[in-house]
Amino acid sequence: MNKNEFLGKLGKALSGLPQSDIDERLSFYAEMIDDRVEEGLTEEEAVSEIGSADDIASQIIADTPFSKIVKEKIKPKRELKGWEIVLLILGFPLWFPLLIAAAAVVFSLYIVLWALIVSLWAVWISFVVASAACFVNAVVFFKTGQALPALALIGAGVLVLGLSIFLFFGCTAATKGAARLTKKIALLIKSSFVGKEKKNEQK
Repeated sequence: MNKNEFLGKLGKALSGLPQSDIDERLSFYAEMIDDRVEEGLTEEEAVSEIGSADDIASQIIADTPFSKIVKEKIKPKRELKGWEIVLLILGFPLWFPLLIAAAAVVFSLYIVLWALIVSLWAVWISFVVASAACFVNAVVFFKTGQALPALALIGAGVLVLGLSIFLFFGCTAATKGAARLTKKIALLIKSSFVGKEKKNEQK
């Protein structure tokens, strides 16, 4: 793939973003390719070193604020006709609640996901506290000459401590997974806006 083919593919993949952002990115990668060509590489080699246009576009979309994508999406590409304005106004009681409902569903799923993560960490904290309490009480029982209850508390404390260690790794993995899932969902939503933009342009 040469420079023009790469930039063309990247431009199409970013077509849902503001034009100024697209021009800035294309200029950046064009300059990067030119620099590598000046160092002795061919255009194809320079493009190959930079990476896939689709991967680069996905990263750019992920880094672009969602508000900017939505603002670009709802910006009219042409002046609305009178009948279109009337339809928008008359349909407002229908499309606006649906839009709010969709946003509320996405937001509630996000809240539920992270509420589960917070609950897991709360359980881990309770295990750590319970383990510490067992050891403290074991010391108290030893001082009062009650060796058997003290040994039982030490055993319980070790057991709970072991469980808390396993739970810590589980909580860490769950948190990382939730973060990745949240990022993927955000990228999917952003990409759907950009994808709709590209489909509209192809029609």
